[in-house]
Amino acid sequence: MPTNLPDVVLWSIPAFVLLTAVEMALHHFHPDEDAAGYEAKDAATSITMGLGSLFFDLLWKVPIVAVYTAVYELTPLRVPVLWWTVLLMLLAQDFFYYWSHRGHHVIRILWACHVVHHSSEKFNLSTALRQPWTSLTSWPFYLPLIACGVHPAALAFCSSANLVYQFWVHTERVDRLPQPFEYVLNTPSHHRVHHASQGGYLDRNFGGILIVWDRWFGSFAPETVRPVYGLTKNIHTYNPLRVATHEYVAIARDVRAAGGWGERAGRIFRGPGWQPATAAPSATAPAAAAPAPERAG
Repeated sequence: MPTNLPDVVLWSIPAFVLLTAVEMALHHFHPDEDAAGYEAKDAATSITMGLGSLFFDLLWKVPIVAVYTAVYELTPLRVPVLWWTVLLMLLAQDFFYYWSHRGHHVIRILWACHVVHHSSEKFNLSTALRQPWTSLTSWPFYLPLIACGVHPAALAFCSSANLVYQFWVHTERVDRLPQPFEYVLNTPSHHRVHHASQGGYLDRNFGGILIVWDRWFGSFAPETVRPVYGLTKNIHTYNPLRVATHEYVAIARDVRAAGGWGERAGRIFRGPGWQPATAAPSATAPAAAAPAPERAG
C-alpha cells in the first residue's frame, strides 16, 4: 500500500490563501475595468462552499473507499507506486477526469452536483474554491483505474494533484501563455471559456491538466471574445445551502410535474436543457431550440 504519497491539497492551502490575497490586492490597486473582478459576498460564498466540501467529502469518502477497496482486492492486477508509474497514473486519471467532467455537463443529475462550481458570475481564484457538497457522483468514472490495479490511495493522490493544478487557471490576470503550453495544457484562457455562459462557449474545454483531450474529442473552443461568466439562468443568491441544492430542487419540481415515466427519466438523465417534445415539428419550420436552464459552458 502506498503510504508515502503526500496530501497535496493540505500542503497547497497556504499557497491558495497567499495567491488569492495577491489577486485580490491586484484587483484593488490595479483594477481591470473589463474583468469580472471580486465581490465580497460572492468570494465569501465560494470560500464557504469550499470549506463545506471538505466536510462533506469526508462523509462521501467512506462508501467510495469501501467500493474501491473491494474492487482493488478482487482484481489480480497491481500497479507499483514508482516515479514513472505515478506519471502514468496522473495521465490516466486526467483522461478519466475529462470524461467525468464532460458527463457532469451533459447528464442533468450529475450537472446538479457540478453546477455549484459554475454558479458564480465572477471568475477569480476564489471561484476555484466553490466546490459541491454532493460529490458522490464522480467515483464510477475512475473504477477502470482501480480494476487495472491502481491503489485507491494512489488514485486519491492523482485526483488531489489534478484539483490543485486547476486552482491557478481560475483567473483573468493571466493572459495567453506561449503557444506550446496553450496547445497541451489547460490554461486560464481555456478555462475562462469553460466558465463562460455564451452559447458558443457552452460545454467546452473539460480538461483538468491537459487540454489535448478536448482537442482530440471535439470539445475544444479557443477564447475569442471576452467571456460572460455564470449560468445561462443565474440563481442570484449567496446562500450556500441554496447554491448547493438548487438544481436538485429544480429536478424534483420537474419530475413531479412530468407527464409520464419517460419524461421523468428525461428530466433526470438527459441534458440540463432537455425538454420533452410536445408536438411534432412542422415539415416547413425548424424545431425550436429548447431552453437551457441554469447552464454553463
